Amino acid sequence: MDSTQLVKGVLDLAVLAVVAEEDGYGYDIVRRLRAAGLADVGDASVYGTLRRLYSAGALTSYVVASEEGPHRKYYGINRQGRAMLDLQGKTWKAFAQAMGGLLDTAGVTP
Repeated sequence: MDSTQLVKGVLDLAVLAVVAEEDGYGYDIVRRLRAAGLADVGDASVYGTLRRLYSAGALTSYVVASEEGPHRKYYGINRQGRAMLDLQGKTWKAFAQAMGGLLDTAGVTP
């Protein structure tokens, strides 16, 4: 199974979860997603997801000066984003539970 396709399907949820934990700028969010086990996540996919979630009203943004280079645009989650995270999180957990049951019945072990 191509894990990049799985990541694409849940990238909004993953980005919302990371930003709900702590505000972050683009590459920081990529790094945190990879550290969480989503090694196949692409930089461009995350940046596109951040822009889309911001445009949809789920994220706020602000700019912070950086001593190491250009200013960084940070993203934070807002009330609408938390509602989206909650709904998508419940959907994902129900889906994962159903898949776990199917795989257990089929005798697939971790």
